[in-house]
Amino acid sequence: MIREDIQREWQGKRVAVIGLGVSNVPLIHFLRKYGVVISGRDRKTKEQLGSNYSVLRDLQIELRLGKDYLEDLEGYDAVFLSPGVPRRLPQIRDLRRKTPILSEIALVLRYCPAPIYGITGSSGKTTTTTLIGEMLRHSGLTTYVGGNIGRSLIEEIETISPEGKVVLELSSFQLEDLDTSPHGALVTNITENHLDIHLTMENYINAKRNIYLHQGSGDFAVFNADDPITMEMASQGQGQVYLFSMKNSVERGAYLQGDELIYRDEDGAYSFVKRSEVALLGEHNIQNLLAAAIVSHLAGASWTAVSEVAQNFTGVPHRLELVLQHEGVSYYNDSIATSPARAIAGLRSFSQPIILIAGGYDKKLSFRELGKEIHQRTKAVIVLGDTASLITDAVEAYGSFPIHQVQDLEGAVELGAYLAEAGDVVLFSPACASYDMYPNFEVRGEHFRALVHKLVLNK
Repeated sequence: MIREDIQREWQGKRVAVIGLGVSNVPLIHFLRKYGVVISGRDRKTKEQLGSNYSVLRDLQIELRLGKDYLEDLEGYDAVFLSPGVPRRLPQIRDLRRKTPILSEIALVLRYCPAPIYGITGSSGKTTTTTLIGEMLRHSGLTTYVGGNIGRSLIEEIETISPEGKVVLELSSFQLEDLDTSPHGALVTNITENHLDIHLTMENYINAKRNIYLHQGSGDFAVFNADDPITMEMASQGQGQVYLFSMKNSVERGAYLQGDELIYRDEDGAYSFVKRSEVALLGEHNIQNLLAAAIVSHLAGASWTAVSEVAQNFTGVPHRLELVLQHEGVSYYNDSIATSPARAIAGLRSFSQPIILIAGGYDKKLSFRELGKEIHQRTKAVIVLGDTASLITDAVEAYGSFPIHQVQDLEGAVELGAYLAEAGDVVLFSPACASYDMYPNFEVRGEHFRALVHKLVLNK
């Protein structure tokens, strides 16, 4: 199906697509279909792109690979940046003054005929996005879930109906260049993250703001009332503002009161599920449920569906995922914990003694609070990767503690099993990105799963 409005805008235009990872292949397919002349750019070589190179070559676009991939960018009608391309690069900064900078997400927001509900934050995005999608589907609504959650929706734009609901997880990188905001916006929380790319917290927060800054009076935004940064954001909301809180009641939004999760607005208060009935582990997931309930309700979900999902949804892979229990020891995969704040939330989800496995790629974040939490909530910590010494220093700043350093994840799992006793939890919650050892947190989590199963089978 070809949409005439899109064809009129793009046919014959010349664009550069910078960053040729998996996420931009659907965008290139889409642009090719509408007669766009494309120059694909990536700092990786043909060999480094691997099987993706063959896919790109078959699309019959110009490819400029290697160290000169950012040269000769003048004269294009638009440049599309992959979320992972640093905007601070000199060539990109110079380009901004003369060429429109776009992304796959920008086109989804521009052309999608259905209302879009965007979710961002430093942690909880994927779980909350998935919860909203499930609540809408259980209400019988045609629902599309994508964005940073791993599914590109650009190639489905022509087939999405105006009656559908689109739910997008949006990272700070995807939000950075947007001048359009979704109809419904949610900011789960803001803590230090991605400072290796954004460099400062101010830059990071400003990127997040784009999820609501361009809304109108008919739109809505949801913020965490327990987070001072998101409450400051709430004061800037351009549409209707809703809050969620674990600590206090709110006039419009959702909150925890005793054992009840309650939604309140101008029509009164409604208890939609009991905390004791929730299937998900952890205080942070109660926050995620409160936030998801608000967005889902405003998007048209029934309270019956909201309640059923809250009682039955057990989580997304790699997020406090129980791998198995063996000889009284529970092994949990929390590979999604790519920041100290996420690892702290994981630690706070258990009352049992914990042996923590942590460490990985350095995103230039502080481990000071994690060090304190490790002292309070674990019986030992196993560190690995680029940040092993940084985590060790953060823990030792609070006094002596059982710290074990290993070379790889296999050694960490073996040592964790050796140290654990019946009743303990071995928690893989790295507090860091995976890039020093793995291409992404999913591959890292799958390796942890495999190592645990292998260890148990060999016992």
